[in-house]
Amino acid sequence: MSKTSDDARERAEARFQERQKADQSDKQAKAEHEAQARAVDLKTSRLKALRMAREAADKEAEAKNERPPTKKKRT
Repeated sequence: MSKTSDDARERAEARFQERQKADQSDKQAKAEHEAQARAVDLKTSRLKALRMAREAADKEAEAKNERPPTKKKRT
């Protein structure tokens, strides 16, 4: 009886260790995924700010360069 009890304990311990490793790798994968998502969010917000600044500068430049239409002379 002692032998089967020891075998069962070893199997249970092995399953426990496997679950611990799986949990740890899941946590690590989740952390990596969240870090990548944060990096994408940062890049997106930076690019959006750059785009908005460029559009504002374009509008300002366009407003400065606007002239009333000139009449063409007929020849």
